[in-house]
Amino acid sequence: MQSDCWYNIALTFIPSIGPITRRVLLEEFTLSKNIFSATKKDLLQVKGIGEKIVNEILQWNNPSLVDAEFAFIQKHRITPLFITDANYPKKLLECPDAPTLLYYKGTANLNVSKILSIVGTRMPTQYGFYVIEECLKSLPKDVLIVSGLALGIDTIAHQTALGNGLNTIGVLAHGLDEIYPPPNKPLAKEMLQQGGLLTEFNCKTIAEKYNFPKRNRVVAGLADATLVVETALKGGSMITADFASQYHREVIAVPGKITDQRSRGCLKLIQENKATIYTNPNELLQQLNWANTSPDLSPAQKGLISLMKQQEIFSMDELLQLTGLGIGSLSGLLLQLELQQIIQVLPGESFTLMPAYYST
Repeated sequence: MQSDCWYNIALTFIPSIGPITRRVLLEEFTLSKNIFSATKKDLLQVKGIGEKIVNEILQWNNPSLVDAEFAFIQKHRITPLFITDANYPKKLLECPDAPTLLYYKGTANLNVSKILSIVGTRMPTQYGFYVIEECLKSLPKDVLIVSGLALGIDTIAHQTALGNGLNTIGVLAHGLDEIYPPPNKPLAKEMLQQGGLLTEFNCKTIAEKYNFPKRNRVVAGLADATLVVETALKGGSMITADFASQYHREVIAVPGKITDQRSRGCLKLIQENKATIYTNPNELLQQLNWANTSPDLSPAQKGLISLMKQQEIFSMDELLQLTGLGIGSLSGLLLQLELQQIIQVLPGESFTLMPAYYST
């Protein structure tokens, strides 16, 4: 008697049956094994299921493929996430074409409340690097960053997330037995300790061209919003943005020069009202209602925040005079508030309160 997991894997190996059809079948039969044990009459009674699909189910007989996949995930401690599982990504579940089965390896919770996907060109400029660095260092530490582990913007997003203490997930267009592109193997290994790798493709699936749009829909569907940093008019980033729009998720595009080919896709998304304009991380937080309210503030921290609401920028000398604190005590408070992303340190040892905190 095979396990439920074995049948879940088997369901994904039936040719010509995609995620939408599998979902219809599961709504009718509840469990994968019930689909395999159903009669032709039972299967034909399911709305939208034709005789071709029914015959493929009844005639399917390739258990060795399933045995190999089942052995692979057990050996490598990969977590299978079936669409009916409680820990399947909830945001992705809202998408009609959500993958029936995901393979996951990592440490991050895929059901955190704040998830941002970042996509863009494989040939970024310093501007793209700067935007990602400035954005991610300002995000709350509970934001999960998702991208596709490709070279360019994807790589920068993953690396910057790791460097700023954020979990990051790489969504793959192939099986977990390989990493593509090869230069990102060390990065992928590091992500397993601070995020993870996710795919709907079984082992031995290589990174074929037609797998990337499928991967892109997962990148879009996992997240509350997709940030498009730099992209031409055509390519994977535009496909991801289109999926995000179809899923009624926020699409946010970074504007660039009209003469820059790598900004034309972003400008087109903005021009056609398919994306809002990214200007700075504070506005992003406000737009997504992610502004940190910083619980468990000490009386001294609250007092300093209240004081800093009185004007936009304070120098260290001004704060020393107004608070009456010693340099050590004040520096400690300012460092705490900076780490909690409540204040921002400006050039010349000046400080400003993040916009979200003027109203708190």
